[in-house]
Amino acid sequence: MANGIRVGLDEILVHFEELEDPRSDINQRHPLESVVVIAILAILAGAGGPTAIARWAAIKEEWLAKTLSLPNGIPGKDVFRRVLSALKPEAFQACFARWLSSLRAQAAAASGEEQPVFAVDGKTLRRSHDRAKGLGALHSVSVWASEYGLTLAQVACAEKSNEITAIPEALKLVDLRGAIVTIDAMGTQTAIAKQIVEGGADYVLALKGNQGAMHEAVIQYIEEQVDNDFAGLDARRHVTKETGHGREETRQYVQMPAPKSLPGFGRWKGLMTIGVAILTCVRDGKETGDIRYFLSSLDMGVKRFARAVRGHWGIENVCHWSLDFTYREDESRIRDERLRENFAWMNRFTHSLLKQHPGKESLVMKRRACGWDDGFLMQVLTGKTT
Repeated sequence: MANGIRVGLDEILVHFEELEDPRSDINQRHPLESVVVIAILAILAGAGGPTAIARWAAIKEEWLAKTLSLPNGIPGKDVFRRVLSALKPEAFQACFARWLSSLRAQAAAASGEEQPVFAVDGKTLRRSHDRAKGLGALHSVSVWASEYGLTLAQVACAEKSNEITAIPEALKLVDLRGAIVTIDAMGTQTAIAKQIVEGGADYVLALKGNQGAMHEAVIQYIEEQVDNDFAGLDARRHVTKETGHGREETRQYVQMPAPKSLPGFGRWKGLMTIGVAILTCVRDGKETGDIRYFLSSLDMGVKRFARAVRGHWGIENVCHWSLDFTYREDESRIRDERLRENFAWMNRFTHSLLKQHPGKESLVMKRRACGWDDGFLMQVLTGKTT
């Protein structure tokens, strides 16, 4: 068993061979790769900070010593804190690129989805602020591959208003070719649309008041077509109905060619269609609704448009919700700027590993099992279930 574990960890350690050690030579008592891999293992097993990582590692010392280079024993909590605080987030994340590429290829083959939805959205760690030091809560933008259950990139920004600058940086970290990129209204910018198309992807961008003239024009045009019963227009509609959790939801998606009369039409690279998604929810006899409008480079194909819109909600309902519920991320009190960003990335990456495991258990149960069962932990880490 130990030989099998060593082979599995050797495959993981190679991803961190080129990671530059931020420590001075005198402080390099513990190999950097071993420190990083222990942190990832411990987070999979439920750790939420340097103290918990060190505690888990101490309990697993005999097992870890058989598989990792530990010339001076198990690192203490201060080692994990110092190392993860010193690593540059962009360099740290870059080390996962090859690993993510392999996970993405495997997920693509398993799902059979040729044009995946990459949802881009921001999330705030509400308790990560430090008023005494003037440090605001960490807000980061991430790219979530909805069908694959993978977080492909993360970039931190000072606050939600800075998403416009963080989104392009996050997109640069991802191979966009063949994907549909979905972004909320904050990221509906001509430069971002151009970047997506030039990256070989399509976009579905939400419209709100920040694109005032375009937003109003799209609403007016769609309402006119509805009043005319779409006469002479190649418009298509798709309706879905779902019942569960005490509510009935009806979603209507309508897609049509984008008229060149829209304000600034020529500034939106690749703009082909516009669309609207209408949600009607009935719960306890009360009806609520929501209407959202979109610009898209997709050609006509309303079911594909609907899949992109629905897929975007996954970053909130699947990824962000799970990080808060399973990882208790919103309760994190990590306040060091780099440490909290590196932890946020490891949370997202280990969440992706858990999502790839084929077991039917909940993510909470899988994470517990990682803490209980070394064999299961290695299955999740390496993706090998036999």
